[in-house]
Amino acid sequence: IRSPMFSHQNYWNLVKAVVSTQSTGEAEGFTLKAGMKNVKVRGPPSAMAFKERPAKATSFRKFYERGDFPIQLEHDTKGNKIAWKVEIEKLDFHHYLPLFFDGLCETVHPYEFFSRQGVHDMLEHGSHKVLPVIPQLIIPIKNALNTRKRSSVCTTLKILQHLVVSANCIGEALVPYYRQILPILNIFKNHNINKGDGIDYSQQRRENIGDLIQETLEAFETHGGPDAFINIKYMVPTYESCVNN
Repeated sequence: IRSPMFSHQNYWNLVKAVVSTQSTGEAEGFTLKAGMKNVKVRGPPSAMAFKERPAKATSFRKFYERGDFPIQLEHDTKGNKIAWKVEIEKLDFHHYLPLFFDGLCETVHPYEFFSRQGVHDMLEHGSHKVLPVIPQLIIPIKNALNTRKRSSVCTTLKILQHLVVSANCIGEALVPYYRQILPILNIFKNHNINKGDGIDYSQQRRENIGDLIQETLEAFETHGGPDAFINIKYMVPTYESCVNN
């Protein structure tokens, strides 16, 4: 007959007694030590959803340093602007526009300025050439958003807002690519700065990511046709329609 002192219950009581003598500090969750007194259970590790990712070397920088772009920096009383050496309407948009979008990952002057302002200039003066190039713009847009850098994300969101209104049917052409564009927007949608009674000057500069994402999603829905809302809702479940409400 097995002695009572070697029963299963007595065994676990002995283990607990031994562990309780060392029950200080921290322990991983769901372990025996985690159930002891005076032990702090460590929480799960951070998912690093908002951590900035390093950007890869861009083709835009290589082409700029090689002097392949027909642009130069011009200074005037209003600040810096791009002086185009050829008319924008005569540019090959299939070649140049994806390269300028590729530069949205840049955060260093002058690359950041030339890529951002170059995109705005091309969207404004060559809007009728943009629609056929949309498929080539998706990967650069996705890469810029995936850096998760505040400056790059804000710049890209402003570019997207300009893109959807630059010409007819562009908003609808972007709908099939929501799966590539919207996941990062879903992560940062509620990433607003709460300063209480303080003043958030980023709102005046339009650098508040949460507000920019809301504006961008509303622009997508407004210009994306009848299928835009259901596709936005699928990727960003917390989004509420600005058209139906």
